Amino acid sequence: MIKYVITGKPGVGKSTLFNNIVRKLVENKVIVGGIKTPEVRDERGFRIGFKIVDLITGREAWLARVNYNSNIYVGKYGIVVNEARDLIVNALERAINESNVIGIDEIGPMELKIGVFRDYLLKILELNKPLILVVHYRLNDPVILSKLSNSKRFELTYSNREILNKELPYKILIEITSMLK
Repeated sequence: MIKYVITGKPGVGKSTLFNNIVRKLVENKVIVGGIKTPEVRDERGFRIGFKIVDLITGREAWLARVNYNSNIYVGKYGIVVNEARDLIVNALERAINESNVIGIDEIGPMELKIGVFRDYLLKILELNKPLILVVHYRLNDPVILSKLSNSKRFELTYSNREILNKELPYKILIEITSMLK
């Protein structure tokens, strides 16, 4: 089954593109399960962490926070292991069992610090479902990269993001809905 991979440097709009694609699919009655990990900013605009959101239920939990006392860190962010793990398990089980399409934003170092995420990801990469995946531009996990080698890959840049945001959600909608018929 088809795998769409969105990658690019930080801040180019990968999550915006992912959200636009998911929104277009959901508007057309396609069930999209999975997770997204939006950043959280304080009232001054400073990034204080990341949440994990279940795409089907909207339920959210902390993935990582500044000043969070954890055994696992990525930069200045302490990983909220138990809370994140529970949401990942529930969201990805639901995605495997209930969705037509699975979306994950993002596959990166922070998410991979939660061991169960990698386990579920490897399982999902073997499924016969369309996948929409945002992949960290420096991902260097050889097993995951080998399973993504036959993907449709889109590298988002400042110069192509407008056109991709305009055209790609429709293109993917058409491809996926024709596959699901």
